[in-house]
Amino acid sequence: MENITEVLYNSTRSKGKPVTASQAILKGLSDDGGLFVPDHIPALTKSPAELSAMNYKQVAYEVMKLFLTDLTEEELKSCIDKAYDSKFDTEVIAPLVEAQGAYYLELFHGSTIAFKDMALSILPHLLITSARKNQIKNEIVILTATSGDTGKAALAGFAGVEGTRIIVFYPKNGVSPIQEKQMVTQKGDNTFVVGIHGNFDDAQTGVKKIFSDKEFAEELDAKGFQFSSANSINIGRLVPQVCYYVYAYAQLLKEGKITEGEKINVVVPTGNFGNILAAFYAKNMGLPIHKLICASNENKVLYDFFRTGTYDRNREFVLTSSPSMDILISSNLERLIYHIAGDNADKNKELMASLGGQGRYEISAGMREELKDFYGNFASEEETAEEIARLYRACGYVLDTHTSVASAVYRKYIAETGDTTKTVIASTASPFKFTRSVMNAIDKKYDAMSDLELVDELSGLANVKIPGAIEEIRTAPVVHDHQCEVDEMKDAVKGFLGV
Repeated sequence: MENITEVLYNSTRSKGKPVTASQAILKGLSDDGGLFVPDHIPALTKSPAELSAMNYKQVAYEVMKLFLTDLTEEELKSCIDKAYDSKFDTEVIAPLVEAQGAYYLELFHGSTIAFKDMALSILPHLLITSARKNQIKNEIVILTATSGDTGKAALAGFAGVEGTRIIVFYPKNGVSPIQEKQMVTQKGDNTFVVGIHGNFDDAQTGVKKIFSDKEFAEELDAKGFQFSSANSINIGRLVPQVCYYVYAYAQLLKEGKITEGEKINVVVPTGNFGNILAAFYAKNMGLPIHKLICASNENKVLYDFFRTGTYDRNREFVLTSSPSMDILISSNLERLIYHIAGDNADKNKELMASLGGQGRYEISAGMREELKDFYGNFASEEETAEEIARLYRACGYVLDTHTSVASAVYRKYIAETGDTTKTVIASTASPFKFTRSVMNAIDKKYDAMSDLELVDELSGLANVKIPGAIEEIRTAPVVHDHQCEVDEMKDAVKGFLGV
């Protein structure tokens, strides 16, 4: 039997009693408003060569067992088997496609054609397993805010899962038509979708406020409910994301594209910072990653942070063609801040209080030094569209708008540094999810077509089969037409739960 060191989880905001992985997954957010972080980042116990002989499920087990140490082998393997099955339209789960010298890690082959499926396919199973492990009798209410993709992926994951209900808030005019259609057509008696009159940050702040309302939590407990989260703030979302970076490296090794120990760069289009934080964790587990390249759209709060050491959300919120990145409060950055402050909860709490109050904070020179593995840049709307057209004309490969931001930033990185390290770009959504923006980037003549006509056109153009997720919504009836003001979110929750 392999001897794995137990990993416990602390809050980023206080030095309270650490909790187990299953307890952290169940709670989602710490009672003090902090995020759960591992007390140490475990080292990989298998070499890249050993991992290169494994399929996706096997790699996922080798990574997750190191973080989720209170789950048995049987429990964890059961969760993985249920998650990574026929709902993915490729057998390899996360294929790597080489285009113009970069390797695009396609994370969008799940049931909702976005990278969120990679973690949200397994989270319901981790959550139910964790509830059993901790003798939880309450019904678990998943409360989440979405900038477009998390919502549908969470709804699809939790729909019909016994012992759970899921409530998703999204910005009514801040997601793509296809993203909205995917959410409002979601079936399942335990699902509830609400469009708020505000932006994603308003939705996320509203959800956090409900989470930290202790009186409301007691009221719900008396009625047999308790909250948990499907947002990337849940450690059960973050850990599965580490797996695909390890898998990508192992596949490059298997295909002879790199030699064992050779470093790679990783580029991630970034909004809430969870996906790139997972790459940071992979690097700290011993995966040979050189640079973590953080790509922003015109909401370039992270770009400014990496350049100046000051995080400042006091700026205009821009609605872009890459809506899942239209975020000014990158929640998962808090985990990185905690780590670079030397796992100092007091320091992190002070900075987060400043963010909550003045809307900004500045890190110390010593903390900035800890960010040397990161490079940040951004792509404008024009640059995003140009990159889609450029890559399509160069080799026929079609990117969605988010992946295009990453690809454009990668080209800026090369121009700035001359670094020719082999690079994996996280391809976070299918171009079919953002057909109008993608097709307009290739040729303005497409603008006269409807969104679903564009789907057929894109399929022919890219020589790619239309994903099942898109075919499903062509004729699906709208099930959810609820809307509310930001200050009515709690009432919407009460209404759905009947309390």
